[in-house]
Amino acid sequence: MRQLIILCLSLFSLTLHASTETPRIAIIIDDIGYQKADLKLIDLPFALTFAVLPHTPYGQRAARYAFQQQKDVMLHMPMQASNGKAPGPGALTADMSKQQVQRTLQAALADIPYAIGINNHMGSFYTEQSDAMAWTMEYLSKRHLFFVDSLTTSRSQASKYAKQYSVTNLSRQVFLDNEQNEAAIARQFDTLLRIARKRQTAIAIAHPYPETYKFLRKQLPKLQQQGVTLVGIAQLLPQHHDVVAAGFTAPAVSAPQ
Repeated sequence: MRQLIILCLSLFSLTLHASTETPRIAIIIDDIGYQKADLKLIDLPFALTFAVLPHTPYGQRAARYAFQQQKDVMLHMPMQASNGKAPGPGALTADMSKQQVQRTLQAALADIPYAIGINNHMGSFYTEQSDAMAWTMEYLSKRHLFFVDSLTTSRSQASKYAKQYSVTNLSRQVFLDNEQNEAAIARQFDTLLRIARKRQTAIAIAHPYPETYKFLRKQLPKLQQQGVTLVGIAQLLPQHHDVVAAGFTAPAVSAPQ
């Protein structure tokens, strides 16, 4: 009987702790690498996460600077879109072979070696393709990297193949700045906080727009008063996921010549 009472009290304590835990949000800043001004966002004294485009004028510099500032860095991997828009240099496309997919990923990670995971830039067509996502997840598994699905399509195959290859997979809940004005960003930010309070965690994606910079600089200092904590994306990974930057893992395939 005494052991049963102790067990019940322990379970109650755990439940109480879970219910009173501070909600956490992660904000991933996509599209880092084309502008020198992107470095201003990295200078903000907040735990933002930076998703850096490979093979861009300021990508390597921005990734290194974010790493030095102890901010989480991700590879913002260009992937083929349904609308035909060019996703940028070093993109993954659905007509690639398995070897081409994995060599393209390796080249991108060699360019952004501080990345601890990746998310998709565009990719509304690519992430719907079974073979392409299977090959992508197989490679990420070998490099011990996680995937954050930007969910640019409702038919994304990311979750299915991440599970198959035991890749940690998270998903974006909110785009903060599809409309670049303070009122619209504020509405999306409120939605993000509402989701976090309901689920305990939430992930937003934003971009290096001047309006976004101004909003975050103004609003993030108020988060503590609102009972929500901003964390790097690594803090939202499951405990079993060992966070390792790509530059500290052996390449899974030979680098392209």
